[in-house]
Amino acid sequence: MTTKKNVQHAHISPRTRALHDELLKMGSVFNRPDVDERMVRAAGIPLEGALFPLLTMVERFGPIGIVELANRGGRDYTTVSRQVSRLEAQGLLTRRADARDARVRAVVVTPRGKAMTDALDAARERAAQALFASWKPADVDTLVRLVQRFAADLEAHSVPDEAS
Repeated sequence: MTTKKNVQHAHISPRTRALHDELLKMGSVFNRPDVDERMVRAAGIPLEGALFPLLTMVERFGPIGIVELANRGGRDYTTVSRQVSRLEAQGLLTRRADARDARVRAVVVTPRGKAMTDALDAARERAAQALFASWKPADVDTLVRLVQRFAADLEAHSVPDEAS
């Protein structure tokens, strides 16, 4: 009996495949609208679930331009621009001239927006406590350290070459 090679996986090591599969699982959880809605409810804030990832990204990475915000969120520039406008109308974000390039309008979180991200962080902490309840604290610390290292290396390797 002949065995067929799975051509689809012929060029990826089992370790890389396993890592990619697990990252896809995590990404799918992070991108689910129902998970966002549950987080917003747990935080007790009046915010549409679709807007909360943008508010959080601006709070974490701001001041940030719309193009970079769209790239970080994996969304279309025009969609993000409309959603930022909605967050501005609610008094959660504001736009201002970027410190490095006055032609660019950077988005920043307002004090009201910061209060909402603080409530989201508290809900996130409660969820993390439940998730890691059966973990040893040292294991959680190791996970955090390795994920930070992975994220830093991933970000460093995703920067486009200047020559390109």
